[in-house]
Amino acid sequence: MNQTAAISPVQEPQKEWFASGVLNATIVERYWRALLRHKWIIAGIFVACLALASVITLLMTPVYTATTRIEISRDQENITNVQGLQSDDADKNLEFYQTQYSLLESKSLAERVARSLDLANDPVFIADYRLGPPDDRANSPSADARFDRVVGILQHEVAIDPIRGSSLVDIAFTSPTPALSAKIANAWAAQFIQSNLDRRFASTKDARDFLEGRLESLREKLEKSEADLVNYASSNRIVPVSTTRSADGQTTTERTVTANDLEALDSALAEATADRIKAGSGLRTHSSADDAIASDSAISALRAQRALVAAQYANLLTTFEPGYPEAAALKSQLNALDQSIAHEEGRIRATVSADYQQALTRENGLRGKVEALKDEMISERRASIQYAILQREVDTNRQLYDAILQRYKEIGVAGVSSNNVAIIDRADAPNGPSSPKLVLNVLLALILAAVLSGCVIALFEYVDQSLKDPQDVDRMLAVPLLGSIPRVSNADVVEQLEDRKSHASDAYLSVKTNLSFLTDHGVPRSFMITSTAPNEGKSVSSIALAKILARSGSSVVLVDADMRNPSIHRLLDFGQHDGLSNYLSGQDDWQSLLRESGTERLTILDSGPTPPNSAELLSGPRLSQLIAGLSSRFDHVVVDSPPILGIADAPLLSSTLEGVVIAIEANRHKLRTIQNALRRLRAANATILGAIVTKLDERNSAYGYGYGYGYGYGYGKTEATASAG
Repeated sequence: MNQTAAISPVQEPQKEWFASGVLNATIVERYWRALLRHKWIIAGIFVACLALASVITLLMTPVYTATTRIEISRDQENITNVQGLQSDDADKNLEFYQTQYSLLESKSLAERVARSLDLANDPVFIADYRLGPPDDRANSPSADARFDRVVGILQHEVAIDPIRGSSLVDIAFTSPTPALSAKIANAWAAQFIQSNLDRRFASTKDARDFLEGRLESLREKLEKSEADLVNYASSNRIVPVSTTRSADGQTTTERTVTANDLEALDSALAEATADRIKAGSGLRTHSSADDAIASDSAISALRAQRALVAAQYANLLTTFEPGYPEAAALKSQLNALDQSIAHEEGRIRATVSADYQQALTRENGLRGKVEALKDEMISERRASIQYAILQREVDTNRQLYDAILQRYKEIGVAGVSSNNVAIIDRADAPNGPSSPKLVLNVLLALILAAVLSGCVIALFEYVDQSLKDPQDVDRMLAVPLLGSIPRVSNADVVEQLEDRKSHASDAYLSVKTNLSFLTDHGVPRSFMITSTAPNEGKSVSSIALAKILARSGSSVVLVDADMRNPSIHRLLDFGQHDGLSNYLSGQDDWQSLLRESGTERLTILDSGPTPPNSAELLSGPRLSQLIAGLSSRFDHVVVDSPPILGIADAPLLSSTLEGVVIAIEANRHKLRTIQNALRRLRAANATILGAIVTKLDERNSAYGYGYGYGYGYGYGKTEATASAG
């Protein structure tokens, strides 16, 4: 009968106890235990890797690393204060330094270094890298291949190491010779600076070629436009006197000869007109002649002389008569003076009239010339429109020519600037080798050994999926762990169990205690102990639990149900006796088949003779009747069951008992094999009480279990061996 209902709720706290952190190992613990299990393999791997690192270090050729430090600036000073072809922001993008690092590692730079130092023919370089004797033929295929090999060596051995957070870059070269390393590192920096200058100069070549062609065509066009302007000015008699040039370079003709002449004649005409008007005004009013007469000095002198003679004549007439000779003489003198004055006045009046005529004639002449110049000026104005067009064409061509000429000059000197790459520290020949480094090689060997050890352990753990940690019973098999049993010594198994101070006895006592928590009435009344396969310690476990239950005061019957391969009588040193197979075959008195075990309150029901087909006997109704009868007479019925896999006996037995305890040998079966066995029991509706992990030894000591570890209590460590079936 299946007494599943007898399982007490006490089992649930028990499961929680098994699932607690006390028994659940962490991943770190699991790996640590795996390391301890395979510690000798890991030690061998570490020793082999360290030995290999030592041998490699001794066999390696020492190499020396020399380092040149340079500074690569984003901005560069421009000595000529002229702009280059690239914009000012061209060097300020995010890719600038990555571009510079790639240029430092480029093949073209390696070729420049190889050519500058002639490394293909350098005896030191040839000896260090075993290039062989050089080929005298410079252009032979072997020479080209040799040069390519040199370039490849340079690219492989150079290391570009930017210093984070700065514009400094270290150029390191490694070779077997210290002086050669320093020479190549310094040459690398120097050639990088030179290639930077060459690249900057070469970048303007196409622009210079283009501008030269444009300059030639613009020069011819400028000359033609200037010739057209001069010819047009000559044919139209345009003679510029004053020109101005605006800020945009345009030429403006402000004055010509015709304009100057017209201005001068117009001024002269205005003056002549004024003179004519003045002369005509004086002629009409006589004021001009009178003023001239009054202001004439000769007339004034004559009038003064006449006044004096007239005064003398008047004075003389007071005394003498007009006919007096002196008076007559004075009278004649007066008349002569009057005639002279009248003559001078007439002359002056004639001069004023002549001046008017002359002013009139001059005015008319100037007016005619002004009118003629006006007509000429109007014609010149009409012609100046085309002249201005030709002048603008000349100005445009000149501006284009001057601009391109200036750009051509700038490009010619654009490369004349301070280089943005500078050498900070030149490389010196190193004093000691940079490789091999024993400490580094040992460290790498340890890392390699750790990686290999991890891979080997992972492989072993993947291949070997047997039960090692008893905690995996609950975690991986979903079955409560009832206890862990160490391997017993070479002494008699029964004697080990009789010794209450032995490891085995103490371990099974712990199993019995855990069994008492599974039901509300303590240890199950009837249960069987089975295993996945033979020789996993199920029979020893059956005897041990039966003896411990009997020692605790309960009456116990131990049934050897493994009729195919019985072992209870051998372990207890009994002879073969009638038993279970007899009753199942038809014998009614099962009580007559019982016999004493030599242990108080422990009775044995042997397996009996081996039947032809034990599964047929176990599938009949007599098995249930037997278990019921035994349960009514004894407190506990302990059944030693056959193994689960391969035969049907264990599932048939499990259906008649209150529960099943499965014995699992540590380090033997894969977990999936045990899981298949458990699935067979569950398919038969068996109540699985828990599992006992048997035959723990030193391999399981890392888990806190095993011989001399978990159950020693100071009794000492003894030799381990396998226990019986």
